[in-house]
Amino acid sequence: MIDTLWLIGIGTGSPAHVTMEGMQAIREASVILVPHKGAGKDDLASLRHGIIAAAGSTARIVPFDYPIRDPALPYLERVERWHDEIAARWQTALADVGVSGPVALLVWGDPSLYDSTIRIARRLTPQPTLRVVPGITAVQALTAAHGIPLNDVNGPIQITTGRRLRDHGWPNGATRLVVMLDGEASFQHLDDPDLLIWWGAYLGMPEQVLDHGPLADVAARIVATRQAARAQHGWIMDTYLLGRPQDAH
Repeated sequence: MIDTLWLIGIGTGSPAHVTMEGMQAIREASVILVPHKGAGKDDLASLRHGIIAAAGSTARIVPFDYPIRDPALPYLERVERWHDEIAARWQTALADVGVSGPVALLVWGDPSLYDSTIRIARRLTPQPTLRVVPGITAVQALTAAHGIPLNDVNGPIQITTGRRLRDHGWPNGATRLVVMLDGEASFQHLDDPDLLIWWGAYLGMPEQVLDHGPLADVAARIVATRQAARAQHGWIMDTYLLGRPQDAH
């Protein structure tokens, strides 16, 4: 049973992204759950272990296998069942572990931005006392890497997913658009010749790769770079910002 659960945002791969509050929470946790996401993704677990070591933690490390979503199910049902299974695996992993203090999960980026760890935690029975420690988001890491502001002067910014961009196209009224959780390079479906893109993968890591320019000119290059990087590392996490020249001050 989990009495107290800490969700600690750890940024996008660099131990330097973890805040002082996050490092302290890692040191004070009694148990840390570390997901294993299958063959070819050992780097993700290794990065977490590196951050735990950098924090000087003496917590007991408990691994658990991450479930795979069922592609045959409708999207929302698929996600709901996936979240249920993740929560069940947390509890199973801890069933034989003597927990005498806070249990922690190291959450990529920030637990509040396009991440479902908080929702999954609400599925636990009984519900634990929850603490959320914020982290640097992929959006922040992207704009910092390119040396650009997120928004135009007095301009709005919208954050969405690749799925929504594919299904609904460019949102009405948007001038700058951040796209996350996009495994299919959905910018390829946009035909606006004025769009600019700022793209990045493995943000904050030694493997970081960036590209930017007019979307029509660099889209194919980004797709090729993305495919090559995924083949090399076995996984990829990337995000991008879209805007128009008049917005790029």
